[in-house]
Amino acid sequence: MTFDLVIWNAALVLALMTALWAVSVVRKDASIVDPWWSIGFLLVAAHTVARTGLTPGKTLLLAMVGAWAIRLWLYLLSRSRGKPEDPRYAAFRRKYGVERYWWVSFFQVFLLQGVLVVLISAPLQMAAAAGEPDPVSLIDLLGLGLFSVGLAIEVVADAQLASYRRAKARGGAGAPGPVLDTGLWRFSRHPNYFGEALLWWGFFLCALDVPWGWATFHAPALMTFLLVKVSGVAMLDAHMAATRPEYADYIRRTSGFLPLPPRD
Repeated sequence: MTFDLVIWNAALVLALMTALWAVSVVRKDASIVDPWWSIGFLLVAAHTVARTGLTPGKTLLLAMVGAWAIRLWLYLLSRSRGKPEDPRYAAFRRKYGVERYWWVSFFQVFLLQGVLVVLISAPLQMAAAAGEPDPVSLIDLLGLGLFSVGLAIEVVADAQLASYRRAKARGGAGAPGPVLDTGLWRFSRHPNYFGEALLWWGFFLCALDVPWGWATFHAPALMTFLLVKVSGVAMLDAHMAATRPEYADYIRRTSGFLPLPPRD
């Protein structure tokens, strides 16, 4: 892994985020960045492999990154289709003023997320730059196992949430309650975030058989911190508690992140 390669990866991410920002200015919708977040990681991994050569270990890594990134991209695109700007970004637009948020959003949303992509993709960059022969090792398989569990949890949780929302929109006698507390959501208030964190620790494992791969520990740790304390659990819990009175009881009896037996 060379400094030159990191700079090129950062430049590609900056180009992606700048293009998305330009589209967001025209559409007046900064939330278009969310579906493309995962594609930034795929771009970095693919570019690193293209510059350093394909090996069995990198083939496995690209398959993992591609499966996660494309699945999440398609899911978030379909979920946001036809909807207004995400309330988080709409609130920022009101706070900073519509007349100047067009340029503020470049730094506050797009550049910030670009920096995070570069930082959090460190295990992917390290593993994708491995020298030959780079066979699929035991630690790669352990990483694949952890990644697979995390991805499966995320996919099932997202499917259960989508099903709940569809049933809620239909209404009628069989409509679900005000809070989703069945399936995986019975054991965690945010099983999708837990699955996301888990798969990133799987990516980290794949970097451990590369020299200095352990130094990318910050990436899954930062992702987990963001999911729990910044843009995930903390923010969504505050929003749900403020808009749904029933959510307070759900908080009382259900683990916030780690899947645990409910406190009935």
